[in-house]
Amino acid sequence: MTYNVLVIGSGGREHAIVDALKRSESVGRIYCAPGNAGIDTIATPVSIPVTDINDLARFATDASVSLTVVGPEVPLAAGIVDEFRKRGLRIFGPTKAAAQIESSKAFAKELMARHNIPTAASRTFDDFDEALKYVLAGPERSVIKYDGLAAGKGVVVAQNHEEAEAALRNMLLDDEFGKGRVVVEEFLDGPEFSFMCLVNGPKVYPLAIARDHKRAFDNDRGPNTGGMGAYSPVPFVTDEIRQTALDTIMLPVAKAMADEGNPFTGVLYGGLILNNGVPKVIEFNARFGDPETEVVLPRMQSDIYKVFEAVLDGKDFDIEWSPETRLGIVLAADGYPGSYPKGLPLGGLDQIEGKVFHMGTKMDGDRLVSAGGRVLMVTDAGATLSEARAKALKDARTVAENSQGLFYRSDIGAAESRNEL
Repeated sequence: MTYNVLVIGSGGREHAIVDALKRSESVGRIYCAPGNAGIDTIATPVSIPVTDINDLARFATDASVSLTVVGPEVPLAAGIVDEFRKRGLRIFGPTKAAAQIESSKAFAKELMARHNIPTAASRTFDDFDEALKYVLAGPERSVIKYDGLAAGKGVVVAQNHEEAEAALRNMLLDDEFGKGRVVVEEFLDGPEFSFMCLVNGPKVYPLAIARDHKRAFDNDRGPNTGGMGAYSPVPFVTDEIRQTALDTIMLPVAKAMADEGNPFTGVLYGGLILNNGVPKVIEFNARFGDPETEVVLPRMQSDIYKVFEAVLDGKDFDIEWSPETRLGIVLAADGYPGSYPKGLPLGGLDQIEGKVFHMGTKMDGDRLVSAGGRVLMVTDAGATLSEARAKALKDARTVAENSQGLFYRSDIGAAESRNEL
């Protein structure tokens, strides 16, 4: 017997989820709302916006959908899981209350403080003058975070007081992301990594570790983005470090949320940093990371539909992973993460060796064109990080040369590749 699945979202993450579901023998028809040009080749597109929760629930009922998987954070924060559950529909994701771990930086910080989960020291402000006074009294370097959803761009790592003041002005006076508060954090130094876990209440099922590259340009320069590339596994995250992160961060936060009456179900994403050898929390997200999902799920050898079902049922299971390394490079529109053109013609996808995930694309007649800031992600596998990186760079170059107005980082995984030599 096979089951119908609905995936909600329109980016590379959702393309990777659909791609993984396509490999499942348990899955019949896959729907994606609203999908994109790449997703539409392997799933049935549904032209309902991700925020139209009632229409999505009606569709899931009418189409006999057995499981809905939510990709982006916005519908989670809007309560899509609560509404689906109310209608007796099976859905993979956290409730509106549990999704606050991403939608409110202050909520997450206060939770971690109550339960002694290792993270940077911080304070929350809604007044510009008070926030500025606090920043100016502290070290030159600090981290300014908007207390709300900002598509992965509401974080500024300020190198000096002037940059911190500009970030505070943007967020509190100019309302760049809407009216809200900011969290001011101490700056933590060290390599970062992404630890995604499938969660049901206090039960935590770890996924493969990945590493994301947030800055727009090579050598970690430029503004923060939604992510410009990723790879998995991550050589510097040893089994011991992974276990420490699981024992001191991921398990305690899942237990804390369950104990406080907001049990988490779905994907809990830990954005972590190895600070003086100790894993600490930079941020939590309430869903699959993007672009990490595009390098993690292709490595999963287990049936993802059965994995989702087992998590929802609270059953114990093991996930099998390919030993390969997978590395992905994002091709973004010139100008991203600022203003950028759309409708750029795209080509070269049939000339590459690896797998391509569509992040922001659409069909214009019979032409494939860009429809977002992050446009495509090419991913390749190799026995080593160096091999995967060389293949992905070649594929990124091919796509860029056959498209208009795209740029990409050429240093994804470069530092750790050198360490292999």
